[in-house]
Amino acid sequence: MATRSHPGQFLVSSAEFEPAYVALHRTGELQRRAEQALERLSHCLVCPRDCGVNRMIGKTAACHTGRHAQVSSHFPHYGEEDCLRGWNGSGTIFFSMCNLRCVFCQNYDISQAQRGPETPPERLASMMLELQSKGCHNINFVTPEHVVPQLLEALAIAAGRGLLLPVVYNTSAYDSLDSLQLLEGVVDIYMPDFKFWDPALSLRYVKAKDYPEAARRAVREMHRQVGPLMLDEKGLARRGVIVRHLIMPGNIAGTDAILQFLAGISPDTYVNLMDQYYPAGRVSDSQFVEINRKISKAEYEEALESARRAGLWRIDERRFPPSVFWN
Repeated sequence: MATRSHPGQFLVSSAEFEPAYVALHRTGELQRRAEQALERLSHCLVCPRDCGVNRMIGKTAACHTGRHAQVSSHFPHYGEEDCLRGWNGSGTIFFSMCNLRCVFCQNYDISQAQRGPETPPERLASMMLELQSKGCHNINFVTPEHVVPQLLEALAIAAGRGLLLPVVYNTSAYDSLDSLQLLEGVVDIYMPDFKFWDPALSLRYVKAKDYPEAARRAVREMHRQVGPLMLDEKGLARRGVIVRHLIMPGNIAGTDAILQFLAGISPDTYVNLMDQYYPAGRVSDSQFVEINRKISKAEYEEALESARRAGLWRIDERRFPPSVFWN
């Protein structure tokens, strides 16, 4: 049972908390979910791209990922939200490639330019257990939208070997509803990044006109499954939704509309208004001159005010000073 403490927190007892997937593992349901998900790889509709290729035999399309996930790195990450990184770090597993093509991607080298090594399920499970042994507070799957079957397959193995950390699903929100339903009762913390509100701008900057619709659908489903973010008595995230929104130059992301949408789902939605935009990826190309600058302090403060106007009150605050990226 979650209780409300001081403003900014919903509390759940760490002594009573158990990762969601543990119960599914005990009943055998986690393994069944993994098998159901793998069946979908033979005519892949794992994400909204709906490519339809047979990834089980190594065919690839938009995500350039076949039967096995590709992992670029795994390590304790101290740059995440305070409630995720704690004092021992968030156990991040960065998947290579992506189903979006963000022209401004700050991880362009691993999301679009260079494939990571193929990682069979046994090795992926071992990575989770390695991070647990290092004292990480959670397993944080970064860019998992296109590898939900592989994630479930490895998680079933890791759970059988003693994994007991909360699972964080760290996503662009370009997820299929089918994949998210397979993850119900598996994921503890959903962390979608709501990028753009306008379909035309989504097509221009992330190469997916249907991104806003898919993101709205995904965020609603995530809230339905796990609700507002709950922290334990030490301030660590245990269950719920964290929504990230990257503030863009000139408000081209549609920040006001996105925040109003989130408040409409629940004013208790925990939101991280990210101020670290800087020109990266393909932004130096002449066709993207309008976003070839950092955001200003005024743009960041306007986003904070927009959140307050919308009725959102759980805005992520860091122990560190404000962004060094402002103009």
